[in-house]
Amino acid sequence: MYLSIIFLPLIGSIISGLFGRYVGPKGASIITTGCLFISLFFSCIAFYEVGLCGCPTNIKLLTWFDSETFVACWGFQFDSLTCCMLIVVTLVSSLVHLFSIDYMAHDPHRPRFMSYLSLFTFCMLMLISADNFLQLFFG
Repeated sequence: MYLSIIFLPLIGSIISGLFGRYVGPKGASIITTGCLFISLFFSCIAFYEVGLCGCPTNIKLLTWFDSETFVACWGFQFDSLTCCMLIVVTLVSSLVHLFSIDYMAHDPHRPRFMSYLSLFTFCMLMLISADNFLQLFFG
């Protein structure tokens, strides 16, 4: 569930960016906005688990660098501050996506716009949940 908070906007961005011609402007808008609202729902659940129940989570996925004394892992940190910011970012981004559906209705390149907007949200979530400074720089 924690990883889906971060990677759902990326999945929506990839679908909207690569298959926007096939799903159409309305389908791309529904897919990206739906992924954001699902991510918002999972963020609220994560806030309950981490912030209110007091169970911080640290997820290590893989190792980037493994030098003699320097080890950098690709991982995510979910503590109470992270979960508060996850709710803020996913809520604001979901509302921006929802507003952009009608605001960009006349634009013929709406799937590309929604893809870029979801990619921006993914990068913001990477900034929030980064485990180390290298991953923070990536976000």
